Amino acid sequence: MSKQEKPSYLNFNFASYPWKPDIDYKKHPEKYKVGKGEQGVLICEPYKSEIGQHWRFRNPEIATRSSEIIYKMFEDYLKANDFVGADMARKYLQMGYTRARRYANYKGGKKYDKQNAYSPLARGTGEEEKAKSAEIFYKAYKKAEADPAYSAMKKDWKKANG
Repeated sequence: MSKQEKPSYLNFNFASYPWKPDIDYKKHPEKYKVGKGEQGVLICEPYKSEIGQHWRFRNPEIATRSSEIIYKMFEDYLKANDFVGADMARKYLQMGYTRARRYANYKGGKKYDKQNAYSPLARGTGEEEKAKSAEIFYKAYKKAEADPAYSAMKKDWKKANG
């Protein structure tokens, strides 16, 4: 396996990562960076605790309820003019999609075999039910991402804060 094919987390440099677990991003929103995709989603408090407790994708019924709750939180954060909260809710919706897809594609959600030099595991061994959960989250994620108020806030935030 080439070095490029190994999981990126093996060479993760936490010191250069802009999201820090010791920052209260509600008290210090100016320190929040949008980043790419889901970056910071499992670090930024208090949003991680507020939103993460509702994040589930075990089956389509649970994914539906979870995505509805998180989307409602997204809307509430927007109404409160809390861009960081809205962006974190959007990231949880996106992560619902990507993680459910991982479980749909790979048995147990495991993409690499760490016991065998992180060689890729067989794709197509996952659960079909997770693909349905992924689709539910994908629709909510895309709806959030397309929200005009969110899009405007995100553009302004990135210009001012990165």
